[in-house]
Amino acid sequence: MNWVEILTIGLSVLLIIAAVFAVVQKDLILAVIGASAVSVALSALYFILQAPDVALTEAAIGVALTTIIFVITIKKTKRYEE
Repeated sequence: MNWVEILTIGLSVLLIIAAVFAVVQKDLILAVIGASAVSVALSALYFILQAPDVALTEAAIGVALTTIIFVITIKKTKRYEE
């Protein structure tokens, strides 16, 4: 096993853990942090798979823009899910 396979497996496990974390959270800010962690791991995985244009797009849209829009929306509504 080389380092690329180990890193790919590690990022895949991180994706699953962050996705489950984002789904089970009652605090919506923590759920957004989990979703943005999924986007960070996914953009790193795209970069490892030699798709740097897709990785940059995922980082710009998935991590930055989507997270900012969600945080602004949560601040204008309720923070905790019932």
